[in-house]
Amino acid sequence: MTLVRDCMTKDVQVCAPHDTATSAAKMMRDINCGSLPVCEGKKIMGMITDRDIVLKCVAAGKDPDSVHCHDCMTKDVITCSPDTDAHECARLMADHQIRRIPVVENGEIVGICAIGDLATINIHINEAGEALSEISEQQQLH
Repeated sequence: MTLVRDCMTKDVQVCAPHDTATSAAKMMRDINCGSLPVCEGKKIMGMITDRDIVLKCVAAGKDPDSVHCHDCMTKDVITCSPDTDAHECARLMADHQIRRIPVVENGEIVGICAIGDLATINIHINEAGEALSEISEQQQLH
């Protein structure tokens, strides 16, 4: 059995709730990803995506230099623990139509598991592919 701790990224870049949408977007650009955990210290408060910034800030005519991450982040975050089975993590991604899940232990963020992390484990490649397929299908329906 492969656990999330065996494939997660441990060095997680995060932003703070009072960081601006612009600073979050620049961080996403610099690390080449589409979402970031929003944390107070090590406690996860939400997730912000490039889509959140575009839809809730830019398209709404707001100034991304004055909108804070807590204003446009998703507050109900799906998380898992380092001891979550990788199969279960892939199922969570598919069920919730997400590509990244913050990994939390004792109330603190300790990593992030992306769909690409699951795909690196040969035994899970089909599940990761199915999860991505289900995520993509759901997004096309919206």
